[in-house]
Amino acid sequence: MTVLLTVSETATGSEVNDALSGGSTGLDLGQVVNGSYSPLISQSANTGAQDVFIRHDAVVDPIENVTLHLDNFSGTYGGPASAVADYSAILAMGIADSGATKNNTDGLSQGLHIDMDWAVNTTNQFLYSREASGNKRIFGKSYSGATGADLANGFILHQDACSFWNGSAEVDATTPVAGKIGKSTDTVLGNRGHFKKRFYLNQGAITGGVLQWDFSINFSFSA
Repeated sequence: MTVLLTVSETATGSEVNDALSGGSTGLDLGQVVNGSYSPLISQSANTGAQDVFIRHDAVVDPIENVTLHLDNFSGTYGGPASAVADYSAILAMGIADSGATKNNTDGLSQGLHIDMDWAVNTTNQFLYSREASGNKRIFGKSYSGATGADLANGFILHQDACSFWNGSAEVDATTPVAGKIGKSTDTVLGNRGHFKKRFYLNQGAITGGVLQWDFSINFSFSA
């Protein structure tokens, strides 16, 4: 049996299909300027983020061991350097991140950040203090050895990223478990993974142009 994963920008949307530089399709986080982040609505209000939803078509069991990591861009590359260089640059940004403000007002945040609490409010989203709970992760930065750099070091999907779509609204899963997404009727584990992404650029960044990478979602299943 094959289990198919759908990655979308809304709870019931179709597979992500933004047009990317080079001609491939995927998810475009938009343009970011020094000392800010993207997607951006209002930096002072800490608004703007890319919502990502994960769902699957398994009908018997949940999917398990759901982890997230980056890899070299596998589409038709459309940047100024190379897929390998971009991948290395993004991880290096995560390693070098020294920010302390959720909306980059100190100008020290950089790289790809993820917030794995689907219900987090605007005030608290992407707070650095939330790294301690596992809700926030920065790709390239080490958390007890996990860096999000490859399959062996992927970030496990946090239980707070698990929600249930009841046909008209997104609600809390009753007893979510890290790394698990239930089948479509599973109110306990939830039937969605839902997290938010931002790309940050520090105030002193000098590299411009396009950055492209693969965002891999890995899982195991039994039926």
